[in-house]
Amino acid sequence: MKNQSVIVADDVEGIQELMGHWLATAGHAVRCGSNGQAASQLLKRRHFDLLITDIIMADGDGLERILELKKVQPSVRILAISGGGRHRQAMDCLKMAKNLGAHALVLKPFNREQLVATVGLVFPPDGP
Repeated sequence: MKNQSVIVADDVEGIQELMGHWLATAGHAVRCGSNGQAASQLLKRRHFDLLITDIIMADGDGLERILELKKVQPSVRILAISGGGRHRQAMDCLKMAKNLGAHALVLKPFNREQLVATVGLVFPPDGP
């Protein structure tokens, strides 16, 4: 798998920074959006190979990002992450993301190896 351009959307700064660090050390070019709106702005300005989005965020959920991305950049791969929320269980969030077109799912909490391995599985063997 060649190095991919990745956007990480998570409203928890520590998680966002940690995922960004893990992916960058794995050789990927990473940009982070601290919320759904920031990720949307990045997606409108340039192409990314992969969107990693939390499903439940304070200013709009990752399900909205998935729907938006499918319209503007349909070739981009999507990895949905979730730890659930006040009104939704994590697995329900991930199932909804899969139904909307997410290519892979990761349940929070996860470690570096799980994230990097799942990113590797998101892409077909011959590239994005």
